[in-house]
Amino acid sequence: MNTKLIAKNPTAYHNYLIEDKMETGIVLTGTEIKSIRNRKVNLKDCYAYIKNGEIFICGMHISPYEHGNIFNKDPLRDRKLLLHKKEINKLIGLTKQKGYSLIPISIYFKDNFVKVELGVGKGKKLYDKRQDLAKKDAEIRIQKAMKNYEQRHNI
Repeated sequence: MNTKLIAKNPTAYHNYLIEDKMETGIVLTGTEIKSIRNRKVNLKDCYAYIKNGEIFICGMHISPYEHGNIFNKDPLRDRKLLLHKKEINKLIGLTKQKGYSLIPISIYFKDNFVKVELGVGKGKKLYDKRQDLAKKDAEIRIQKAMKNYEQRHNI
């Protein structure tokens, strides 16, 4: 399968502990597809919610297409995600648990179709975020030390 990343949610892994992921389709109009092909999409601060047995994505900003004039839709409108009933029921069961949310992680082309990677995650506490940052900082320091050691000893 040919996949091409369009956009990632920069805060998904920082604010949430993602436990499960799934690929979904999304309902879009023609001008929205053209804007997405130009990478004019932003996933920051967006989330998904369940309403009447259907899943919608809220807060995803798709910039209006320059040449779209009257055919452009509202950039922040809610868009329906396409899943099988069995998958929707699974997500309903997971989100009923305390603290779980549906978070769009990335949007990409799979062949010629736009797909959204949807994650089920639990919100992180402030101390969890600090631990993650400290761990990442320690890994960077280790990598720098190893690089310096290799340069000094000509390894």
